[in-house]
Amino acid sequence: MNLGKLGVWASLDALSANDAAAFARRIEARGFETLWMPESRGRNVLVNASWMLANTTRLNIATGIANMYGRDAVSANAALHGLNEQSGGRFLLGLGVSHKPMVTGLRGHEYEKPVPAMRAYLKGMQEAAYAAPAPKEKPKVVIAALGPLMLKLAAEMADGAHPYCVTPEHTAEARKILGPGKILAPEQMVMLETDPVRARAGARVALAPYIAMENYCANWRRLGFNQSDMADGGSDRLIDANIVWGDEAAIRQRIQAHWDAGADHVCIQSIHPTGERTQLDERIFDVLAPMRGK
Repeated sequence: MNLGKLGVWASLDALSANDAAAFARRIEARGFETLWMPESRGRNVLVNASWMLANTTRLNIATGIANMYGRDAVSANAALHGLNEQSGGRFLLGLGVSHKPMVTGLRGHEYEKPVPAMRAYLKGMQEAAYAAPAPKEKPKVVIAALGPLMLKLAAEMADGAHPYCVTPEHTAEARKILGPGKILAPEQMVMLETDPVRARAGARVALAPYIAMENYCANWRRLGFNQSDMADGGSDRLIDANIVWGDEAAIRQRIQAHWDAGADHVCIQSIHPTGERTQLDERIFDVLAPMRGK
């Protein structure tokens, strides 16, 4: 599987199935190698991945992330192998422990300690029986990892890590922990907006759900941010570190910083200048398409 140097991360639940498939085909036509999709309150991301794979010919489909509480390890392993066999090896499974409100509140499961829970899940996948034709190549699994313990687990039991809402400084630390030979595919929010006031206002709307999640706050504290950075919608420093806004040059510079820090693949999430997640701003994909293979 060739993920490419630059991919696209997009939440498509606001679109109809046909419109989402058309979006995937546009990403493929622009020359991007990989499209990442999340799992939250909408479609089952593995079912959606099957639809996207069926509606494209070359594009890799990756989950960023599939919630491990959404299915047991045997089902995840079956989907990993089945989707790769059906698509000729174009599916990458990104797994994560999600967040307590999304697990206990939304699904009614007990939210276990993240690292031991993920370790047990990966072990369950590795030990699961699969009685169907195997894909030609061993399929790959990455895990959502922010802290050092989860990153160490990614190095030990997975093919790599998919950190979300991180800075190039985090990418550098993640590469040190992962070591060579492991996939490091951070997500980077980008906004094609040069007006600082408008850009930061929209960025605060987009970042608000993550500031409310302890997993992300704990990671920002590890990176040197303090509680005042997370108050009142986020300080300018926190906003600018997590959502790069500006012109093409500013966005390219941030992507390059992740590559220089050790990322194999950066998946960009285009944030609309209003910050509304239901609105897709595709302009940046046209602007950055020539950068995809560099």
